Amino acid sequence: MRQTQRIEPVYTGDVSGAASALFELGGMVVLHDPSGCNSTYNTFDETRWYDQDSLVFLSGLKESDALMGNDRRLVDDVVAAARDLAPRFVALVASPIPYLVGSDLDALAATIGRECGVPCFALPTNGMHDYVRGAGAAFAEVARRFVDDARPQPRHLNILGATPLDLMADGALGSIRAWVEGAGWQVTSCWAMGDTLDGLGRAAQGSVNLVVSATGMAAAKVLRERFGTPWVAGTPVPGFADGLARALDAAERTGECSAPCGSRRADAPAATAVVVGEPVAMGSVAVALAGRLGRPFRLVCPLEADNALLGAGDVLARGEEEVARELEGADLIVADPLWKLVAPPAARFLSVPHLAFSGRVYRGEAIDLAHLMEGGSL
Repeated sequence: MRQTQRIEPVYTGDVSGAASALFELGGMVVLHDPSGCNSTYNTFDETRWYDQDSLVFLSGLKESDALMGNDRRLVDDVVAAARDLAPRFVALVASPIPYLVGSDLDALAATIGRECGVPCFALPTNGMHDYVRGAGAAFAEVARRFVDDARPQPRHLNILGATPLDLMADGALGSIRAWVEGAGWQVTSCWAMGDTLDGLGRAAQGSVNLVVSATGMAAAKVLRERFGTPWVAGTPVPGFADGLARALDAAERTGECSAPCGSRRADAPAATAVVVGEPVAMGSVAVALAGRLGRPFRLVCPLEADNALLGAGDVLARGEEEVARELEGADLIVADPLWKLVAPPAARFLSVPHLAFSGRVYRGEAIDLAHLMEGGSL
């Protein structure tokens, strides 16, 4: 059966992705879903849940309300909470049930915003897509609503697409910031870890946007459309970071966008060395390894990512069956450890755990990609 997961788990869903993107921005995120489903989010997907305060709530949708179309209870509950807690915004995040019964979340958001006086918007989630789609939609909505016009400042950039779902290792974001500053840039804003909604509102001051995961692409496109800011996609992995620095310099100089994470050798389509996962980080790893080992690599991406992030020979795979087919004949695989379950047994396998896929199972083995080549494992 196609596009089903017989052995492997699915990636984190769009609902958790949206909530993760907005977690630190001072807004109130309402997951419109029956009570109990929030445990998936706070137990498996949100590593900041027990360490940082955030206004993330579950609507506690009842069967009778869903069947009878009683949306008034949701409106009244959200308006009352917004008046008590004074969030910067309210985001409605839909789960499968309101999607299936046809709830009009945009109309409900307009009603809530009018009644409580707080900006309110709905995100186009339904629990049937992955976290890249959900987080991307959330970042894009912030880019549309809360970024003020400003004159770009030389050597200032924004980091787009930073959430624990992709930056699981302790110090991973700090490594990216340190590399950016070491390359002669100043970070204007970081979407959205260690920053505020006001900080993101100054993003137009950046002369370049650095997209560090696929979740940042939708916002990069909105900022490109609104302010003309060029974007560059890549993660500073040793062996790739120098090329990424040159791409950032070129983007500021020419105003052109680029995805150096998708740079592949001409013979990459026939490569038997394969990386699997999120295209910006793992694509950057593929470039670095191709240079270090002197052989072509290609990327298999099981996510709903933008084609602009892919290179020659890379593929978007839907479901474990397609991933397994792409891995046939591979002799070197770099991926989350759970992908070993469908990999050829004879292939050499190098593990790079990914929170959005294997959850906290391998959290203790998380790798800061800035130190990927250390220790002689590659």
